[in-house]
Amino acid sequence: MAPDTLELSDPDISALELQLVQAALQSPQLSDGPLLARFEGGFARWLGRAHAVAVPGATLGTWLALRALGVGPGDEVIASAHGWQPVAQAVALAGARAVFGDIDYWSGCLDPARAAALITPATRALIVGNANGHPADWKAWRALADHHGLALIEDSSEALGSVYRGRKVGSFGDVAVFDFAQPSALCCGEGGMVATDNEALAIELRLLRAREAGDRRSVSAGARVPLQCGMSELTAALGLAQLTRIDEILERRSAVVAHYLDQMLSFEGIKPPYVAPDVDAVHWMLYVVHLGKRFGASACAQIIEDLATEGIAAAMYSRPLHQQHHYTQLGWKRGQLPLVERIADRALALPLHGHLEPGQIAFIVKTLKDSSLNVGAGAAIY
Repeated sequence: MAPDTLELSDPDISALELQLVQAALQSPQLSDGPLLARFEGGFARWLGRAHAVAVPGATLGTWLALRALGVGPGDEVIASAHGWQPVAQAVALAGARAVFGDIDYWSGCLDPARAAALITPATRALIVGNANGHPADWKAWRALADHHGLALIEDSSEALGSVYRGRKVGSFGDVAVFDFAQPSALCCGEGGMVATDNEALAIELRLLRAREAGDRRSVSAGARVPLQCGMSELTAALGLAQLTRIDEILERRSAVVAHYLDQMLSFEGIKPPYVAPDVDAVHWMLYVVHLGKRFGASACAQIIEDLATEGIAAAMYSRPLHQQHHYTQLGWKRGQLPLVERIADRALALPLHGHLEPGQIAFIVKTLKDSSLNVGAGAAIY
């Protein structure tokens, strides 16, 4: 039987979230309070980093990181045009120029070998993402950044809990950026975190984020012009509760992925998600399938429409940045990043959250299979 609605994401909220939010509402301090400090400290410990600075979201968090690193007009930042895009868009906000590199075909992450060819004297930083939760090749990226003296910004806005060579994603860059809006496994509705082991960088991030409570007693204070982009106690309360339960949340999502894998075995031409040899664990942001080469944009749109008719939310996983209006005005065009385009044209995102039942997953996969057969069978993309 078809469910009423199967959304792409559905936050995992328990009584603990309600209790902490109520506690925040009853507190005399709704901003820059004790729950925020506990959330930042707890997240840093869970991640294994020295410092975590809460922000309203990944875009502003990356903007703060770029400013703290001294990246601005006249500088170039190498980034990916594929996947979750708020982080790369912060480059434009900083006044720098985004230089898009092509991706590794299998992982969807920015390819370090291709990025190396893009480095110029104007390059100041690398923004490297863990695409849909799959870790990038961090050993190669660290070597590349160190060799050229570049800042390495780890975009973990799509990833939470994935493990590369025994370490969680978010622990590899000079600074790492997380986002807690949907469909993140740790979901606060909004918000994000910037993590680093560099104490001086953490101090600079806090100075740029907002005026400290003590500064508010004076008309003017400090040598920085802060952005006033902190996180409220309400958001921190949600985040702290989610962080307390994050291992449980990720475990439930992994069980859903296992059910997807079982159902996909009967789907000819659809292979299991790729996991690189150095990757110990992947926690996907969404369940993404790659359709065959003969499926074009119109066919994918028809499949999404068929799924919606049955109450299943689905979407194209990525609309590449270099094909969007702002960047086409800067000279970018289709054809410059063939691997990004090849995957983006046929990658469909399906629902992934801990509330999905095995029968619902079976229904999603059967509906996708029926629709793909009706639209026109194609060869596997791999």
